[in-house]
Amino acid sequence: MLTISGVFAGYGGGDVLQGLDLHVPTGAITCIVGPNGAGKSTVLRVVSGLLKPRLGTIELDGTRLDQLGCAGVLAKGVAQVPQSQALFPQMSIRENVLLGGYTLRRDKTLLNKRYDHVSELIPIVAERSNDKAGNLSGGQRRMVEIARCLMVDPSVLLLDEPSLGLDPKSLTGVSQLVRDANAAGTTVLLVEQNVRLGLSMATHGVVLEGGRVRLEAPAGELMANPEVAELYLGGHASESRTARVSGASLPADTGSGR
Repeated sequence: MLTISGVFAGYGGGDVLQGLDLHVPTGAITCIVGPNGAGKSTVLRVVSGLLKPRLGTIELDGTRLDQLGCAGVLAKGVAQVPQSQALFPQMSIRENVLLGGYTLRRDKTLLNKRYDHVSELIPIVAERSNDKAGNLSGGQRRMVEIARCLMVDPSVLLLDEPSLGLDPKSLTGVSQLVRDANAAGTTVLLVEQNVRLGLSMATHGVVLEGGRVRLEAPAGELMANPEVAELYLGGHASESRTARVSGASLPADTGSGR
């Protein structure tokens, strides 16, 4: 289990996360939703080691991650797919994917085995291996970004806005890829501005507000919550209106934010 306990973290102007406590069950797909500025992407950054918490701890199956830095966190099996612009456009798809196995570079047999496995899971890696990544559509780039992370055979996959800028067909492909990775044993923690899509993929849902968890529930229950539905699933609440979710005030989310 991935456990975040009492985490305070920010970017210099104050803490975005305000004593965050969050438990991500092993084998689950957990989706974080919430208003703009709630700290959703910041959660992923502190888990992956991109941002060091000011206070608090992050543990994976009892091992502290918050003291390791990015390389140490990756070595423990936690890999992050950034929000966007994560590929090297002038490099081939094969080269981009192989970069994900950089830590395996001394074991060519294992590196090639992982690449073959990822190519089977994500056909575009094999079909267009020599094409430049800059020639791909948004959905195809997202597929390759996930493929690169899967090269390390992560136990935990962090996804930041996987639907960002994708057309409906690409959304379907990326969603299925996330489900397939989870079915193969990978725990997934994702941040998703498209709440309906994110919760439809997830087994668990978390509403974040003001850098703290305000509501946790199985994803289906969260989608059925009237206040959550009104705010995020097509209700008609105005941007200035607030709703109560388990005793916590949630402002309407008007865009992607940290």
